Amino acid sequence: MRPRISESQLKLFDLPPQSKLEAYLKQLGHPLWTENKARLIARYLYYFVLVTKHGSYIDGFAGPQKPDKPETWSAKLVIGNEPCWLRHFYLFEKDRNQYERLQTLKESQKLELQKKIHLYHGDFNSEVSRILAGHPIGEKEATFCLLDQRTFECHWSTLRTLATYKKERMKIELFYFLSASWFDRAMSASRDKDMLVAWWGNEDWVTLRRMKSSKRAYLFCDRVKSEFNYASVIPWPIYDRKEGGRVMYHMIHATDHSKAQNLMYRAYHTAVRPKEPMEQLRFEFEQWSAQR
Repeated sequence: MRPRISESQLKLFDLPPQSKLEAYLKQLGHPLWTENKARLIARYLYYFVLVTKHGSYIDGFAGPQKPDKPETWSAKLVIGNEPCWLRHFYLFEKDRNQYERLQTLKESQKLELQKKIHLYHGDFNSEVSRILAGHPIGEKEATFCLLDQRTFECHWSTLRTLATYKKERMKIELFYFLSASWFDRAMSASRDKDMLVAWWGNEDWVTLRRMKSSKRAYLFCDRVKSEFNYASVIPWPIYDRKEGGRVMYHMIHATDHSKAQNLMYRAYHTAVRPKEPMEQLRFEFEQWSAQR
């Protein structure tokens, strides 16, 4: 049995090779559980805006998956991040009840005049194309998109819309949750083959059946990287505490920023801990950048 990696051994900016990442993370005494995946996104964005000082956030399936547990609601945690250098929030939701929860969330923020929260009621796949066609986000604006779908709701054409939106600067960063433990069951149960074609973008979705989840995640990453030309695409495993540590999702993180995956590595380790003070982080970031 491999020894656990202690806190003193962690180098939170030194990302292991991608081929060894999942094995390395399994050695940690605190893998990231499903109930903390929203905190992962919020903590990563907390780090990243200390670098960019600005940003826009898109959430394609923005309603809370567990309304009785607000600490698991990504949109709420991200909007509540301080410092509030993310200024524009584009939140999409198809379900009427979930959309009403978004309206309540927006109302709770109305005194925060620097935050511009835009709500859209409808299918994200069609709505985001319509909204982005008006070019509401500038080329220089750091932009992040969370795609926390249930299983097959996000179309491949939607990924293309997001990935090709910017023409001159770094592409929109993607946080795409790919199901793992129930993927085969959901695919076998689905009678809507057109939905599966739309999700995968072609008829080859049948090749994903009974594929090991980690292999499927890397295949997904390779395709996103090759088709959309992202500099880095990594699958981050999200485990289930109640299922004996099974991988429930892979959070596919696609980015063009040279430091982004190192920041995600740090966020993965620290998501459930108290936030480090900004001054401490600024000093660490400066030291880390100087050493590279």
